[in-house]
Amino acid sequence: MKLRTLAASVFAACLAASPVLAQTKTVKAVMHSDLKVLDPIWTTANIVRNHGYMVWDTLFAMDANLVPQPQMIDKWELSADRLTYTFTLRDGLKWHDGKPVTSEDCIASLKRWGAKDATGLKLMSFVSGMEAVNDKTFRMVLKEPYGLVLDSLAKPGGSTPLMMPKRIADTDPNKQISEFIGSGPFIFKTDEWKPGDKTVYVRNPDYVPRKEPASGLAGGKVARVDRVEWLAIPDHQTAVNALLAGEIDYIEAPPHDLKPLLLADKTVKLEVYNVIGAQYAFRWNTVVPPFNNEKIRRAAMYAFDQKAFLEGVIGDAKYYRTCDAMFVCGTPLENSAGMDGLVRGNFAKSKELLKEAGYDGTPIVMLHTTDIAVLTNAGPIAKDLLEKGGFKVEMVPLDFQAIVARRLRKTPAQDGGWNGFMTAWLSVDMMNPLTNSMVAASCDKANFGWPCDAEVEKLRDAFARAPDAPSQKKIAAQIQERAVTYGTHIHLGQYTLPTATRGLSGMVTSPIPVFWNIEKK
Repeated sequence: MKLRTLAASVFAACLAASPVLAQTKTVKAVMHSDLKVLDPIWTTANIVRNHGYMVWDTLFAMDANLVPQPQMIDKWELSADRLTYTFTLRDGLKWHDGKPVTSEDCIASLKRWGAKDATGLKLMSFVSGMEAVNDKTFRMVLKEPYGLVLDSLAKPGGSTPLMMPKRIADTDPNKQISEFIGSGPFIFKTDEWKPGDKTVYVRNPDYVPRKEPASGLAGGKVARVDRVEWLAIPDHQTAVNALLAGEIDYIEAPPHDLKPLLLADKTVKLEVYNVIGAQYAFRWNTVVPPFNNEKIRRAAMYAFDQKAFLEGVIGDAKYYRTCDAMFVCGTPLENSAGMDGLVRGNFAKSKELLKEAGYDGTPIVMLHTTDIAVLTNAGPIAKDLLEKGGFKVEMVPLDFQAIVARRLRKTPAQDGGWNGFMTAWLSVDMMNPLTNSMVAASCDKANFGWPCDAEVEKLRDAFARAPDAPSQKKIAAQIQERAVTYGTHIHLGQYTLPTATRGLSGMVTSPIPVFWNIEKK
């Protein structure tokens, strides 16, 4: 009843809007999660990254073919020794407060991102310095050639290298920003942001789109609506009913079991826009027992029957595929190294390894996401598989934002920490060893879970130095083999999710949901 009351209050507020607001073209959307964190490098949560693309812009962006293209950059040059990149900003770039975007802003933004993000950290380890040539041109000087500079700057996921004014970008990376001034196609309305209710963006009248057609996250970002509202409606049935009734226009990730209701309405379009999809993963905490033991991590790998997991969570084979490739099936770095002999769902082998490792039966504390459709079923199914493999599991139900906070703790699981949880990452984030933050094993500098393996990091450095695609593919296979042996995480196959819309056109095929180019009837 409380959920329905919340939804009803949201719709009543929309109906009571002023005549001026009623005349604007507004897209009302229900996203996969509520927005509670606003700093796009503070967390890898997808909803925060989606928010980032609304407000800020990037120097480069991945097009529909996953090729880096200039975005805020007009032109760039690489010196003959492959050590100096010179970037020139395009004309017309302004912050939302009217001030021009400068080279110093971009340098400060890259430094802040590069101090926090796994890909940024690796890039910055190759950078000897950055300097402004003038207000629109700056240089990045490398210590040695690094073939993934543009790929890193175009990185779409995890923590994205979004450009901010210098005064904001100078904020300590370990503190959240308090101003949200971007240069992107939409302006964030801080005065209307109400966590648990709605998030509001309005069209940026000063934004100058690129002239190229929109392609993925690249090209012309044309805001064709005046206002975008993300409404917090956590009950999926309520959200679907609202779309069918014409009270909202968009549901980012309707659960698969409600698809028949949507397909039955001819005014609703159900389409996959993120065609490369996402990858499930089980992440463990390697700094506290029992997953600080490599053999126990190996046992969990045997317990996870990938097909049974995907059947239980997704159900419809049209929308999932089993995959042994840590760097995603259907991509240039696809490989199955390290997976030979690792029979998924081999519960007897899991129990054998647990016995050898001396597992004492202490329940593992598994965090369970309760408010994101693609994860709500994942926890119980993961628990069932682990228990069949000999583990005891204590499942702790939490909303996603609470998990985002708790997964940063290194304290013992029984003292408010954690042992593991199910998560999902966009496949575009997982396609190579530098953007795949799950495989980074840089100890305290790694993402939550903190895998620590010098061999993985040595191979990631070698990948960064690889001179060509064949070399990269060979090293990627070596990285996967070592990451599986060490146990950075368990990759659990791929899936796609259709987005449901009503009365909208111009949707961009993109690995993340974007609201530019959308038109509303």
